[in-house]
Amino acid sequence: MSARERIVVIGAGAFGTALAAVISLEGRHPVTLIGRDPSLMSDLRDDRVHDAALPGVPLPDALEFSAEPDAIGEASLVLFAMPSQAQADAARHYGPYLAEGAVVVTCAKGIDKSSGRLLTEVLEAELPHHQVAVLSGPGFAADIARGLPTAMAIAAADRALAERLATALSSRTFRLYASTDRIGVQLGGALKNVLAIACGIIEGAGLGDSARAALISRGLAEMSRLIEAMGGKADTVRGLSGLGDLVLTGNSHQSRNLRFGIALGQTGGNWGDPAETVGGPLVEGAFAASVAARLGEKFSVELPVTNAVADIIDGKLDIMTAMEQLMTRPITTE
Repeated sequence: MSARERIVVIGAGAFGTALAAVISLEGRHPVTLIGRDPSLMSDLRDDRVHDAALPGVPLPDALEFSAEPDAIGEASLVLFAMPSQAQADAARHYGPYLAEGAVVVTCAKGIDKSSGRLLTEVLEAELPHHQVAVLSGPGFAADIARGLPTAMAIAAADRALAERLATALSSRTFRLYASTDRIGVQLGGALKNVLAIACGIIEGAGLGDSARAALISRGLAEMSRLIEAMGGKADTVRGLSGLGDLVLTGNSHQSRNLRFGIALGQTGGNWGDPAETVGGPLVEGAFAASVAARLGEKFSVELPVTNAVADIIDGKLDIMTAMEQLMTRPITTE
């Protein structure tokens, strides 16, 4: 039996709440969900349901709630479940309250827009005395919270730590696979959002399922090239954080990135601010596209699909021209 951990999840949105719920369900470890809104956290404690984020999903009796940052003071594992662009600010806010030796796990799928750094790099710069891991893979918040079977990857620089985290956070319905490829797992999570937008564009523009299949396979190829160029393992693309997550996000209408792409395809690319679309929640892939394109230039890696998505979002390219450019690239081997 694994050692008992005290676990805190920071971020009371849909994904953070779902993670806290599934980890606490079996009662193996005490789990606290922390949010910044005292009124919301009080309501969650009393009502045991988060109607705004996970309507109709009961939250476990064992799950604790708090709006106080010092509630993380005794935690051995702290999960950062806020959006990718908020992770640095969260580290600065909560960092002083972390216990010595606490492990931090980033649960967002993105790249820091201002610096182009991976989120583990961002958190390590802000929290230099703490080990940082990453959780990523195919899992919608609603499925996780309802106890539907879900598998994801968790990566740490040290294999023993990755295995410890996988054991501590897994349950009968939520299975984690340990990895040491933090670069590959993070880039897979970030780039699949960009590719999911591209899948949505194809659907919205009525370009057919054959086009979607071609895009997924070629998108995985460019994802693999960038991962390897940045020091990760190309094989990671074939796992949960690459292929697995793209299959989910690029096909399911639960995905905000797919729905954003569909809207782009239907409107020809004129859809406004990605932070304010598709019913309000931000679209991580819209932020990641331009950052990934810059990384491709920095590491001399060709990313034709990613570049096309970035240019469409930025209004530099219309969809039909983008498709023509992709289809008329020089013929090469697979």
